[in-house]
Amino acid sequence: MAKPKVIGVLTGGGDCPGLNAVIRAVSKTAINVYKMKVVGYLDGFDGLIENRWIPLDYDTVSGILTQGGTVLGTSNKANPFNHPVKRGGKTVYKDMSDRAIQNLRKVGASVLVCIGGDGTMRIADELADKGMPVVGVPKTIDNDLPGTDVTFGFDSAVCTAAEAIDKLHSTAQSHHRVMVVETMGRYAGWLALYSGLAGGGDVILIPEIPYSLDAICKTVLKRSRSGRRFSIVVVAEGAKPAGGDLTVKQVIDDSPDPIRLGGVGNLLGQQIEERTGIETRVTVLGHLQRGGTPTPYDRILASRYGEGAARLAAEGMSGLMVNMRGNDIGSIPIKEVAGSCRNVPPNSPIVRTARALGLCFGDEVKTKNQILAGTF
Repeated sequence: MAKPKVIGVLTGGGDCPGLNAVIRAVSKTAINVYKMKVVGYLDGFDGLIENRWIPLDYDTVSGILTQGGTVLGTSNKANPFNHPVKRGGKTVYKDMSDRAIQNLRKVGASVLVCIGGDGTMRIADELADKGMPVVGVPKTIDNDLPGTDVTFGFDSAVCTAAEAIDKLHSTAQSHHRVMVVETMGRYAGWLALYSGLAGGGDVILIPEIPYSLDAICKTVLKRSRSGRRFSIVVVAEGAKPAGGDLTVKQVIDDSPDPIRLGGVGNLLGQQIEERTGIETRVTVLGHLQRGGTPTPYDRILASRYGEGAARLAAEGMSGLMVNMRGNDIGSIPIKEVAGSCRNVPPNSPIVRTARALGLCFGDEVKTKNQILAGTF
């Protein structure tokens, strides 16, 4: 691919802290180092399809480092390969990918930086297969993208969730209640695991370890009888009982990912109270985890990713997603990432640490040798 003079940028999928830091870093690196221009497409892939964009010059991106959300807007429904069009009063879905590619060329851009999670990377990969040069930047509070050690937005979401758990401790202890806290995370348990461990949770339930209601209630009752008359249960929205199903809040047919999880916290809270007789309250953190200013860690990580994406684009590279391995920024083919999910290994060191501290994962209590060996 020839070295570009103009770079296109968009943010896809759900919003999260750090998006503006990436936009800023891509733009400033392109302008400062490579003397290129940058345009930003509005509202994700919808802006690319409809040719809605703004110039991302120095003034536009100045002062946005600490802002949450995205100055470009985003969409978790937009898809160039399945775009809604009104025909005769009805909505039909058309493949608009050719128009999207043409619109990128109209502004003189020869590469598109796509900032997003697995859905965005999947669309970027499909566009790359049609000849559009793309560079991906891994974003998700769920931390579930393979090919990288961490996604930006995750640390900020963990801090928000952990702070909420901290605040629930005092009211749980005062009223001798069980507090159930439902986090996001979709089909991966990273957010519940890290925030639960950081917040001092007593029970952590994640999708990768199916839970038993008996094991949860046994832990809650044991704590109560030993004088610790409250418990904090942190549950990922994708957690499910052994042999059971996910709790689905709604199905959105026109979304690339139609399943919306949610409700497991309320279900579990009711079951725990009925089984134990201990008053139980439920807090669903929801979109609080997406909002707010990014943590310093995420600001730095997002800036490094943005610089890496601009460098790949300037060097004429395509079909790659920037990633982090250890402390090094590199890249990986988007095709190896698209449509995949990075789950928590049930025998991972972080799970072993939590078990060693006495946390319950909703399964049967493990022996000392099992914990030390990581054989769960």
